[in-house]
Amino acid sequence: MKWQRIPLGPLQTNAYILTNSNKKCLIFDPGGDGQRLNTILRQQGLIPVAVLLTHAHFDHIGAIDDVKANWDVPVYIHEKEKNWLKDPALNGSAYFIPGQEILSKAEPTILPKEGSIEISDFHLELYYTPGHSPGSVSYYYQELGVVFSGDALFQGSIGRTDLPGGSHEQLLSSIHKKLLTLPEETIVLSGHGPETTIEAEMDSNPFLNGF
Repeated sequence: MKWQRIPLGPLQTNAYILTNSNKKCLIFDPGGDGQRLNTILRQQGLIPVAVLLTHAHFDHIGAIDDVKANWDVPVYIHEKEKNWLKDPALNGSAYFIPGQEILSKAEPTILPKEGSIEISDFHLELYYTPGHSPGSVSYYYQELGVVFSGDALFQGSIGRTDLPGGSHEQLLSSIHKKLLTLPEETIVLSGHGPETTIEAEMDSNPFLNGF
């Protein structure tokens, strides 16, 4: 098993590819540059089996249609954001990049619930971590000791909460109750910026004082 980070789209949002020994892979948050992403997948001989969204802001969804045009894979998204893919007002692109709104024709295939999820040969734990957005989730992959945290937790920072459905109090609660309970050596793979660890953020993240 291995993971790789690929910044994509208008904000260079971190997409991640999680690959097993059979070349099957999961794609997390494909934010844009779909042709480039597809080229990378083909060059590495990878076989996508699903697209997993930590949330549905525009900078995390821009390449979904390009991926689905080449591989008929399901799209996982929390129920609270199932309508965001087609709505520029909900996914934020209408406000941040007017005239270049980002939307997807894809229908969310699976609306996962919190708990264990099995996708092909992959076994993950889904944690509901709202606050940055109402349907934000994080995916923990124990075998590699990594958590795909989306825009909940960053190196030295946390997600913004001034967008529709955001809540600073709820985000801190999500981080405290869900993410900081993971093993301290867990690698945090965020939607923006470099990776970090749970231990590092517990020790030095200024937004988490007291946690």
